[in-house]
Amino acid sequence: MNTQYPTNTTTAPATAIVTGGASGLGAATVRRLVDTGHHVVALDLESSIDRARAEGTALEPVTYLAADVTDPAQVRAGVEAACAIAPLRVVVACAGILYSERILHRGGHHDLEGFARAISVNLNGTFNILTLAAEAMAAQEPVTEDGERGVIVLTSSVAAFEGQIGQAAYAASKGGVNALTLTAARDLARSGIRVNAIAPGVVETPMMAQITPEFRQELEARVPFPARLARPGEFAALVGTFLDNHYLNGEVVRLDGALRMPPR
Repeated sequence: MNTQYPTNTTTAPATAIVTGGASGLGAATVRRLVDTGHHVVALDLESSIDRARAEGTALEPVTYLAADVTDPAQVRAGVEAACAIAPLRVVVACAGILYSERILHRGGHHDLEGFARAISVNLNGTFNILTLAAEAMAAQEPVTEDGERGVIVLTSSVAAFEGQIGQAAYAASKGGVNALTLTAARDLARSGIRVNAIAPGVVETPMMAQITPEFRQELEARVPFPARLARPGEFAALVGTFLDNHYLNGEVVRLDGALRMPPR
């Protein structure tokens, strides 16, 4: 049975949900949405939220909720919490994992559980928040003369286009996000919900802090211009563009400085 989400149509500020909101791309997006007047509910693993609080990067106005994006009950609880604050108008799905393994290697063949885990988090988890959030948005009154009720932004990757050696699982999961974007935009059009995706290249996230200076220089040299890693704030700025331009729908936009990934 479908949950009956609140349909608050007052002038209260809009609510936004960001999955993976405690670090990296998600944290930058949370900051951007707070700055534009949204109340943000950040869903992330409890360990990630605890780390953000310990490091002092958690933002005071934000509601942080522990949730695994692959768990429908936990994600539904996050959606209900957001709707109880104010109408849910924005969802940005940033939660994801990396997985690297060659299809054939010295130890044998690609682990099926590893492949399934990447699909579960990156694709199934994205679909989980997409569907539950869309259900809530569709129950609310439109906020534009065109009948728009909400905007959903998914996170893909340049690996969906140019998967490198060892990225079979990751590339397949992000390719699924690409395929989902237009279909979801068409499915949800009658509900006044726009769906777009961002496909980042190499981004300066906490994960990149672990690489050697030499490897970082190699990555930056591959980017035509500007020859550096993307900044999380640039991802968040593109989210803002999707929110502001109401004719952007069903698009996967690369954010990569004209990078095209080589085989390895």
